Amino acid sequence: MGIFTKDIKTFDDLLLHGLQDIFYAEQQITKALPKMIDKATNGDLKAGLKSHLEETNNQIERLKKVFAKLGQEPKGTTCPAIDGIIKEADETAGEIEDKAVLDAAIVANCQAVEHYEIARYGTLIAWAESLGHEEIVRFLTTNLNEEKAANTKLNTVALRKGVNTKATAA
Repeated sequence: MGIFTKDIKTFDDLLLHGLQDIFYAEQQITKALPKMIDKATNGDLKAGLKSHLEETNNQIERLKKVFAKLGQEPKGTTCPAIDGIIKEADETAGEIEDKAVLDAAIVANCQAVEHYEIARYGTLIAWAESLGHEEIVRFLTTNLNEEKAANTKLNTVALRKGVNTKATAA
């Protein structure tokens, strides 16, 4: 089901498509994060990414509960946006030799992922509220709050934990 196909006839269909999109995105992120963890050299960055990998797995479990509440099987639909962000992150990481600069790039790439997720979850929450699906808003809001917190932690690692400072010295 593409975003502009006739398979989306109602607002409920649009919500379901959005949920399938973020479900797919979260699954792709669980595949990409271990690679970023392996490449990261800053201890705080590595620890934060490991923690967020656990959170992402919990977010997938919450999304499964959302699908269940809607009487749907959890399934994803290809999300070209997250695929593109991850592809760009892989390509960028492959081009950087200096480990300090690579850590800064990993932070930036992870923030691109977080910003995408924040935008998606915010929209899904608004749609679910409009459709009266209060039973799923709580799950989506928990995921959104975790994504916002992850973004804040990435800012802290970049600005206060020395990632950007070390990258400028490289």
